This record gives sequence, C-alpha cells and structure tokens, in this order.
Amino acid sequence: MAADPKSGNLNENWNKTKGELRKAFSASSLSASVPEKRLLPSLETFANELGLQPNFNQKLGLHPDHEHLKYTNNIENDYIISMFVDIKGSTNLFKRYRPETVWIITNTIQRAAIHTCLIFGGYVHRLQGDGLFVYFGDKNTSTELSVKRALQFAGIFTYFVKTDLKQLFNEQGIEDIYTRIGIDLGYDRDVIWGMAGIGEISEVTTCSLHTSLASKMQSNAVSNGIVVGDHVKNEVIALSEFFTPVCQRTQNENDRYIFRIQDDNWNYTQYDFAWLPFLKKQDYIATDLHGDLQLKQKTISTFDRNINNLAPIAAISKPFYGFNEEK
Repeated sequence: MAADPKSGNLNENWNKTKGELRKAFSASSLSASVPEKRLLPSLETFANELGLQPNFNQKLGLHPDHEHLKYTNNIENDYIISMFVDIKGSTNLFKRYRPETVWIITNTIQRAAIHTCLIFGGYVHRLQGDGLFVYFGDKNTSTELSVKRALQFAGIFTYFVKTDLKQLFNEQGIEDIYTRIGIDLGYDRDVIWGMAGIGEISEVTTCSLHTSLASKMQSNAVSNGIVVGDHVKNEVIALSEFFTPVCQRTQNENDRYIFRIQDDNWNYTQYDFAWLPFLKKQDYIATDLHGDLQLKQKTISTFDRNINNLAPIAAISKPFYGFNEEK
C-alpha cells in the first residue's frame, strides 16, 4: 500500500540504497508468495492444533454432498448452515490506490477468509466482491458440530478484520474497513438442494428461507458484528449466554424477529452473537497481557536461541503474519 504512487507516502516509497522509488508489490507476486493450495504458516499451525485438514479441492457452487445434482432436474432435502460474510468499506480504497493495489488488498482478505473457512470444514459457495457466501455442514458432520465450527470461523475471521487488518489499514490512514456476518441454519425439511440455472451457467445451490435470512441478518449486524437465527442458537443450548436478541441492542421491539408468518403465528428471532467472549472460552485460545488473543500450543519445543526461529513464533503470535514461499 505504501508503495502505491497514489498513496503519497514518498518517504516510504524512496529506496535510499538504490536512489530510486520502490516498485509496488504486484498481483503476480501475491500469487507466487501465497500458493493456492497451501495455508499461511500461522493457519497451518492452527489447523494442526485443531486436528482439521482443509479441503483445497472444492469447487464453487458444488457442495460435495450434492454435486451429483449438476446437470439434472433432481432436487433433494438436506440441512445446511448458510453464512454471508461481507467486507464493508473496501470501495473507499479506490480513493487512495490504483486498481491493482485494491485488487491485491481485497484478494488477500478474501484468501484469508477462504483459508480460515476451509480449516473449519466450511464450503465456499460463492465469492461476492471481497466477501463470501459459505456453507457449513455435510452428511458426515452433526448439525451441532457444524454450527460450532461456523461460529468459530465467523469469530476468528471477525477478530482478524477488527484487530490485525484494522491496525494495518490505520497505519496507512485508512479507516472504516469492517466485516458483517449473518448465519442461519435450515433443517432437512427447510432446505431444497438443486441446480439453479442452465448448462454451464448454473450452480448447485439451496432454496430455503434460512439461506435468505442469513443475508438479511448480515445487513442487521453492527460493524464487526455477527447476527444469527433462532435455529443456530437452539442448536447450541450450552452457548446461550453468547446470544442476545437484536432488539436489546436497538431498543426497538420490532427488531426482535427477522421473519414472521402471522397466519401461522410463527415468529423467528434474530440474535447478536458475542463472538469475542465466545472465542476466549475456546480451549485453543489464550489471552496475553495486552488482551490480545493467541493460539495455544499443545506441544512444547526445546528452547533455541537461533534468531531464525523467531519467524515461526511471530507467525503463531500474529494471525496472517507475512507469508513467504519456501525455497
């Protein structure tokens, strides 16, 4: 960002040794430094600690449990957790940077979201700008565990945007970059899977009230906030302390329900999810003296004073720490 000619940071752009302006980091450099099918070092450690293996062989619009529906007119019912992850404020980046720089920034954010989603067993269904629409859940995972993993992903990615990403942007004089997330669960009876579209202009997707409600909940979230539906809350009763009706925040009782069917006397509540207290309760998270979250390590390594060992420590201590291709 500092090397972008539009940024105005000439002092940072000037290379005193060579007596010339530094060249900006390119989109091709990004692709070379972050291989498509490999996690960032800190995330690789994180996945190993959780015992999870990301699936890099996913395809957009093809959930593996339902990819057989492609090119057919068949439909079937199956539960799914729908999540909309929206990054707000990125449009303002065009005021300060060239399109290539904006591309690098937004693509990096999106890759971080994809990597984190894959770690927790999510399925990236669609890319929307620098945001995502993702599914959690499959035939081999219980509904409760899928909900927990969805909440863990949403909390960790929100923490990254609110802390590490914000710090980076603030150093460049950029404000108001934040995320909003909506999550809802549709049970078997509520969700139809099928192919939408025709031929190659198609995707295997869901038709469900709860898929639609996840999008609406995202728009009702605060900056760096997460809003979930009644089914999500009810699936993890032990976590009830982390959910409060949205109307308590807005002080407007009309905001209690995200959807109502008055003829059936059916009211569906939306809740703010207290993701930070939730993360602090996870057994793989610790809080340092500054109040920052850190990943707990299960293994204790022998102390080594070699300065080259500082990089992996920094990678673990700071999520999404600088990534370099192995040589």
